[in-house]
Amino acid sequence: MINQKIFQLNPYPRGFHLITREVMGHLGILPENGLLHLFIQHTSAGLTINENADPSVLSDFVTFFERLAPEHLPGITHTQEGPDDMPAHIKASLVGTSITVPITKGRLNLGTWQGIYLCEFRNRGGARRLVATIYS
Repeated sequence: MINQKIFQLNPYPRGFHLITREVMGHLGILPENGLLHLFIQHTSAGLTINENADPSVLSDFVTFFERLAPEHLPGITHTQEGPDDMPAHIKASLVGTSITVPITKGRLNLGTWQGIYLCEFRNRGGARRLVATIYS
């Protein structure tokens, strides 16, 4: 059986934001076993699973991605939506637009130190829409 829910996250500032609980709140009761596929319908934000215990991980992510694709990058031509737009597209392509998490015993089967993150790469990205597809 396939069940699909579309929901919107409140706007987050630029950065990496733990959204595991927020996502779970939109899913409702999960099947005993299955898969959750989570997809973000945007080109300047991404989703990832990573460590949720040490906040320095998040600041290190910011440092790395800002060095990789900074605003005002020489040679960038897609600038009509601001200097953060094209770097955001590049970062989102590297991170990706979807994740898949196993469902075991009616719960997301994340590792002990894992959480689901919204990677917001725009200064003011606005509300982000997610599609959750549950396979059971």
